[in-house]
Amino acid sequence: MQATYSARPADIERKWHVVDADGEVLGRLASRVAMVLRGKHKAMYTPSMDTGDYVVVVNAAKVALTGRKLDRKFHYWHTGYMDGLKTMPYREFLAKDPTGVVRLAVRGMLPKTPLGRAMLRKLKVYAGPEHPHQAQQPVSGL
Repeated sequence: MQATYSARPADIERKWHVVDADGEVLGRLASRVAMVLRGKHKAMYTPSMDTGDYVVVVNAAKVALTGRKLDRKFHYWHTGYMDGLKTMPYREFLAKDPTGVVRLAVRGMLPKTPLGRAMLRKLKVYAGPEHPHQAQQPVSGL
């Protein structure tokens, strides 16, 4: 009988990946990024551990939304005060904070636990093509 494999912290090797979001559909990009952040692309994947890699997303301002989502999809948040529900169409949200659009989409696909928040810290998003992570020798693509 074969025992179930469980990764140990000493076994985990983290790589860096660079993803160009130029022309990519937001949801498809976010699901690929979330899979790499969780470590599901590795044979040593363990659900209770953070075995994922670092992901750097560049050109977040050029991400695409299909259909009429730019005008019909809204970003909602609450200020904490009475009657404090705020809305913003995605066209405005993308113009104001393109990194926030990508980060929010990826965050929704990660676990809503302390482990998921640790995975989200390995995501680096930049609106333009430049990023300061060349020293980590990132691999292009996912």
